[in-house]
Amino acid sequence: MQNLGDFIRAHRERTTPDRVGLPAGGRRRTPGLRREELAQLCDVSPTWLTWLEQGRDVAPSGKLLARLADVLHLSTAERAYLFSLAERLDPHADEMHEEVQPLQAMVNAINAPAYVLDRQWDALAWNADALALFGGWLDVAADAPTRPNLLRFMFRSAAARGLIVDWGERASRLVAEFRADIGKHTGLPAVVGLIAELAQGSTEFQARWTLQDVVGRDGGLRRFQHPAMGELAFTQVTMHLAKRHDLKLVMLLP
Repeated sequence: MQNLGDFIRAHRERTTPDRVGLPAGGRRRTPGLRREELAQLCDVSPTWLTWLEQGRDVAPSGKLLARLADVLHLSTAERAYLFSLAERLDPHADEMHEEVQPLQAMVNAINAPAYVLDRQWDALAWNADALALFGGWLDVAADAPTRPNLLRFMFRSAAARGLIVDWGERASRLVAEFRADIGKHTGLPAVVGLIAELAQGSTEFQARWTLQDVVGRDGGLRRFQHPAMGELAFTQVTMHLAKRHDLKLVMLLP
């Protein structure tokens, strides 16, 4: 906890009063915020904040850490580092969206089916090759109310059963991969809602989810029986983005 306390103290001392709407008058040892001021802004006691900065055995909640991040005007990277040090989940992580335009440019540059998935496996961007392969999933209207989701496609689309060779085996592995991928994020509202929706709408998903199977998303051979292009085989490669570890670039290489 000492690293967490040092990080908070350093950013408190570099945050000027005027930046958080406080008067800058009076004699100050440093130009930054006093502990009492930060404590008041975060609605905690000065003693508790002192203990936190000293690395004592206190347990800040995700809500409090989010408030600290907002008050101290932490950047996206600094905010992620704060939650990492505290080993807590950011309750507002799903609100911090990546711009779609650079993601789209990235997948467009790949000469093979490629798409980007977020934490709950919604597709954020995909290229023309992926669109041609995944009919019934990625061919959605631009103004559709929800993004195309890989698990919804797998378990609720008849097109998936005709397209994906050995559908039952792939469906089981996909659920196990999803459980491993979300890890400790199973409590996030978007993830909870998706799992509940799939479990209610698909007995096949529900049966596989209750098995508690976990496997790594290791890629490998992916086979399809496409209605227009016939039998296809690819090697799947999945990479996490450096700036957003919750986003995955998936490529299907011939």
